[in-house]
Parts: sequence; C-alpha cells; structure tokens
Amino acid sequence: MKKPAYKWVALSVTTIGSLMVAIDSTIVILALPNMLQDLHSDLVRMTWVIMGYLILNTILQLTFGRMADMFGRVRMYNVGFIIFTLGSVLCGLALNDTFLIGSRLIQGVGGAMLSANAMAIITEVFPANERGQAMGINAITWGAGSVLGPVLGGLILAVTSWRWIFLVNLPIGIIGTLAAYLLLHDIAPNPEGERFDLFGAALFCIGLVTLLLGLTSSVGAGLSPMVLGLLAVALVAFVAFVFRERHISYPMLDLNLFSSRRYAFSVVAATLQSLAVFAVNFLLIFYLQGVRGYTPLTAALLILPLPLVTSVVGPLGGRWADHDRFGGTVPATLGLIVQALALVVLAFLTPTTSYIVLAIALALMGLGGGLFWSPNTSTTMGAAPRNRLGVASATLNTMRNVGMVCSFAVALAVAAASMPATLVNKVFLGTVGHLQPSISLAFTSAMNHAFIASALICLLAIFFSIVREGRRVPATTTAAMPPVTSGASFQPEDASAEVTEQRTGR
Repeated sequence: MKKPAYKWVALSVTTIGSLMVAIDSTIVILALPNMLQDLHSDLVRMTWVIMGYLILNTILQLTFGRMADMFGRVRMYNVGFIIFTLGSVLCGLALNDTFLIGSRLIQGVGGAMLSANAMAIITEVFPANERGQAMGINAITWGAGSVLGPVLGGLILAVTSWRWIFLVNLPIGIIGTLAAYLLLHDIAPNPEGERFDLFGAALFCIGLVTLLLGLTSSVGAGLSPMVLGLLAVALVAFVAFVFRERHISYPMLDLNLFSSRRYAFSVVAATLQSLAVFAVNFLLIFYLQGVRGYTPLTAALLILPLPLVTSVVGPLGGRWADHDRFGGTVPATLGLIVQALALVVLAFLTPTTSYIVLAIALALMGLGGGLFWSPNTSTTMGAAPRNRLGVASATLNTMRNVGMVCSFAVALAVAAASMPATLVNKVFLGTVGHLQPSISLAFTSAMNHAFIASALICLLAIFFSIVREGRRVPATTTAAMPPVTSGASFQPEDASAEVTEQRTGR
C-alpha cells in the first residue's frame, strides 16, 4: 500500500532527471562551434555529437522499458542516473572528437533508461484523476530546462570552456542518483518466469538504426543505392521483428497494447506532433543567425518565448486533462490546432519580418505544446495495463524520438529541394554569419516550405487526436479487452475510472 506522500516524492525525483536531460539537450547545440574548433574536428563528425545521442536513446527505449517491467522500473531508473552522469563527465574530459562522440553514446544509454521509466513511475503512483497534473508539473521541468540551457550555456561559454556544459550535470546527477536510490522503490512485484527477447531487441535496433541512417543520408544524396539498401534492410528487420513479436510468449513489444484504440492513436498523434515541430527551433536558430545576423547566444535567447509559455501552460493543460470527460483529448487536440496555426504564421517569415511576429508565433507554438504534451501523455499511459507501463512508456518515447529524427530529415529534405547544395552545407552544417541578401531570401523561402510541410503533418496529427476515442462503449463492456500473448489479460488501470466518468458525466 503506497503512502499518499510517496507520489510527490516520486514526481520530485523523476523531475530532477527530466531537468538534467532537458538542459543537456539544448545546451549542447549552442556549444558545437566551440567544440569543433577546440577538438580540431570537422562538421560531419560534430553532427554525430547530437545525432549519436538521439539515435542510441531511441533504439534502446523499448529494450529498457521491457527490462524495467521484468526487473523493476526504479532499479533501471537508478542505473540510468549513474550512467548519464558518468557519460556527462566523460564528455567534459574528452580529448578528441571520437572520445566525445563515444561519451555521448554513453549518455544516450543513460538517457534512455531515464526517459523509458520516468512516465511509467509517475503513472504507477498517481491516480487517474491526478495524473495529468503530475505530468504537467513534469512538463514545467522540460520548459525550464529549455530556458536554462541557452542561458546557462551562453554564460559558461562566455567565461570558461565548453567542457563545463557537460560537467554541470555532475552535481545534478549526484543529487538525483542519491535521491532515486534512497527515496524510490518499486510498488508492483516483478513478474516471475518471464524472459527477455534478445533476438527481438536486436531486430528492432537494426531496423531503427538503418531507417534513421537511410533518412538522414538521403538529404543531399537523394535515393542513392546506399540509401535504398539501408531502407531495404530496415524494412526487412521491422517485418521480421513484428512477426517474431506476434509469435513468442514474452515479446519485447507487446503488440496487444495497440489493440486499445486510445493508446494506438495517442501514440500516432505524439509521433506526428514530434515530426511536425521538432525541427522548428533548428530552422529558426539558423534563420536568426544566417538571415538576421544575430550571435548564437542572442538567437537562442530570442527563441525563449516558446519554452517559457510551454512551462507556464503545461500544468494547466495537465489539470484540464484531469477534468476532461474524454481523458485529455480536448486539450490535446486544441494544442495541435494552435501549433498548426503557429506553423502557418512561421511560413510567412521574410528576411525583414518584425520580431514581434516571430515572438507571437513562438508563444503560440509554446501554448500548443503545453496543451498537447501532458494531456496526450496522460491519455496514452492511462490506456496501458499496469504490468506493461514500462514498455508502454518506452513505446511512446521511442515513437516520439523517431518523429524527432525524421523531423530533422524532412526539414532538410524540403529545404534542400529549393536551395543550392552549397547553401545547404553552409547553413545547416556550418557556423554561418550574416548571409548575402539574395541567399537570405532563398533560404527563407526554403524554410517557409518546410514550415508548410510541418503544418500539413500537424493536421494529420489533429485527425488522429480527434478520432482516438471512437464511439464511447457502454460501462458494462468497458473492461472487455483482448488477451495478450504473455498470458496476462489486457486491463488498463483506468477502466474503472472511465466507467465512473461516464456515470457521473464528468
């Protein structure tokens, strides 16, 4: 029997992990030029400082989510804190670019352990009518980290070496590791007799790595034989993975999770939202530096309306989800609509557009994100059975990360289609100063096309968000769910809550 106060302890500890990862995700981009010069590296290898972390974080989500369900979510979360902190220290001590990239891969392992289990821990300890608020509070941390990252990074780079952008994680990591070890504990007993699907995990990793490499390699190179080969390997690996997961007793990915319309469509909406908006900051940073001529720090500060509004609205969106009779569908859908509107506004930027227009678009983007993230996550996790919270959370995070990486590739591909290859290399792979007026106009036009593509993707996300609930089922049949292959019945923890909501009209 869990004590009422424990849920807030669990939220506080998972929030520390979210803060550390959020700061790291924004602070590193700002320091890339400094790292490149200090380590005598090149632009292609420095790109892997970002991409290596994100790819490894993505491919390991399901693996660690499944292991958490078997061996304990808190145990895996504790190990994640240690590994992420160790990776941060090694990054700060790197003597060359190869060592730095390797250390970032270690960070990716720790980050996957943290993110695969944080939402599962929160879902497990908070009741359905408080979960949205809890995830909204957690969302504040991501907004705060996005604000602190550029500011803290700018201050560090102004007074000392780039190495301290990684070493700053050391005190946070020590506090988080001790707090997680001393204060957190697993509530539900671990299942006995289950096995880990190592071959399935390998198939999934091969499929995802080759897919991401194929997508990123297609930018500039087009559908070359190498790209087609990578995509073919990805297709074969994913088909084999799905076939295996459907025919073994203890799958790494429980495909019966997707028999819940609410869970499946919520994951699709989250994936499409990440695909639509992740590249926005990336494009705007280069617009502000290359077209408007701002310094990297100034450009990062001008982006702040987005995370600031997100951090304020996030808890409000979570509270709204707790009182939404459709389980968070209304605020999540409204958030997507607002973000689609913001993307349309951004599609009309010119080299001379007033910053007020950009700030309004960024504020709308932050408002939409705050309304979408917490309610959609709460709805997704509420539709998952308690004994599969780890893999359910990991599946959601995996698909979000896939959307992020693909967003990067889609943005580059759309922009490259209307810009000379030399301009693409200068703007997207290098540190640029103020571009010539003619080049600035060409880049801005290409960027606008990317925003239009993002808006269309956002419209598709709106569709899946709206239809996720389908027809409301009678209370007497709410608990009827198909069996899973592992022998456990698929019973979402919110089944009784849904019945209560329908009866009370809440």
